[in-house]
Amino acid sequence: MMTDVERNVKHYPDRTNPGAGYQLLLRLRMRNQAGMHGKVATLLGEHNANILDIDIADVNPDVIVRDFIILCEDESQAQELVRAVAEVDGVEVQHASDRTFQLHRRGKIRVENKVHIRTNAELAHVYTPGVGRVSMKIHEIPDAVWSLTIKPNAVAIVTDGTAVLGLGDIGPHAAMPVMEGKSMLFKAFADIDAWPICLDTKDPEKIIEITKAISPGFGGILLEDISAPRCFEIEDRLRAELDIPVFHDDQHGTAVVVLAALMNSLKIVQKRPEDLKVCVLGVGASGVACSKIMMNFGVKNVIGFDRQGAVFKGRVEHMNSMKEWFADHTNPEGFDGTIEEALRDADMFLGLSGPNLIKPEWISHMAKDAIVFALANPVPEIMPHEVEGLARVIATGRSDFPNQINNVLCFPGLFRGTLDSGALQITEEMKIVAARAISEAIPTAQLSEEYILPSVFNEEVAIRVAEAVAAEAVRSGNIRHKGSRIFI
Repeated sequence: MMTDVERNVKHYPDRTNPGAGYQLLLRLRMRNQAGMHGKVATLLGEHNANILDIDIADVNPDVIVRDFIILCEDESQAQELVRAVAEVDGVEVQHASDRTFQLHRRGKIRVENKVHIRTNAELAHVYTPGVGRVSMKIHEIPDAVWSLTIKPNAVAIVTDGTAVLGLGDIGPHAAMPVMEGKSMLFKAFADIDAWPICLDTKDPEKIIEITKAISPGFGGILLEDISAPRCFEIEDRLRAELDIPVFHDDQHGTAVVVLAALMNSLKIVQKRPEDLKVCVLGVGASGVACSKIMMNFGVKNVIGFDRQGAVFKGRVEHMNSMKEWFADHTNPEGFDGTIEEALRDADMFLGLSGPNLIKPEWISHMAKDAIVFALANPVPEIMPHEVEGLARVIATGRSDFPNQINNVLCFPGLFRGTLDSGALQITEEMKIVAARAISEAIPTAQLSEEYILPSVFNEEVAIRVAEAVAAEAVRSGNIRHKGSRIFI
């Protein structure tokens, strides 16, 4: 049985972004005669294939081997193309594979040495007997671990695979490709060595125990794709019991980038945070964190909705500890109606829920110059084209629309700053300065309704975020004592 996510992916194939679609690599061994290439290309066209590239892999007087890169709507179309081509006389299908799968084969990350080992003398320095002197120095002065090991540049990405992307509880093995991808982003954008730690347990106590046990080898912990409400307890406990930064990216990474987008949106619509009425659909991990950071920024009127409706003080159905906190600190007027009713005269809609849950007419009743952040992936709560002209600023979580809310704008630079400064924790103030650094990566004169966030490939972003976060850690005294960085 297909899930709702799978149905929506099938109904909304991503034709607008060739890099994001299903790319079929098709290697064909063809009879080397005039017209054969045209016959194959015509056949592919008849089957609605979008040919992105063709290359020659081998050629001789009798046969020619060509590689076709084809953008397909989905796997079923790819299989149909392979069957059709295989029936052509004079054509042999040598290889057919999904390019995305090829990029994942045998993993996407690896360990590389920083120091060459070419002679016995070099071996003696990096391993026995020389390494023993280094180990004893760390034993004598424990803080020396921060200068004599990889610890100050190492992050553990810890998951149990219970809330992976929009796929849900798919387990630790299936979570590995996502965690490897996260490791790649750490390295590519902030030169941080990060490693997937996928745990085969859903028990919060065991996750906390294991993470604490492995923490000596890391300078920071990134919690990833752990379902709510367990993620709240796990993060809170680890923050209290470890002396290195712990950060749940699904909550706080999203929150930081949402705040950055809001900061720049307010410059466009000329509104103040304290004057906003904000409706949040989805009071899970990210919804609570986004609401909290917006309130710390100055927003006073946030109304949240879950599957049961509005969250308000005194509600008893389907509550947990975090929703109790949310109810106590939001919805100042105790609104208990529908999301449709709440959106009347609202200044901002923030969606962190599921596909197609909001109707265009509801957005039309929002306040003038409304802000709509519909972040459900892969299909948002409402598609951007449905609210064009109804909202002033529109953002999604997708890369094929303007204004993508993407966590990669936050976490690499944030951890770079915490590691470089020796921060003990990642505080709310550090998150806010990170958001401001992201927003200020775009000069005010260049801001527009379709350009409120910098590109994830803007190299200045991670640098700006790291510098701002490190400065805030130092300013607040949230760092190890000065003697902790020992250079021997």
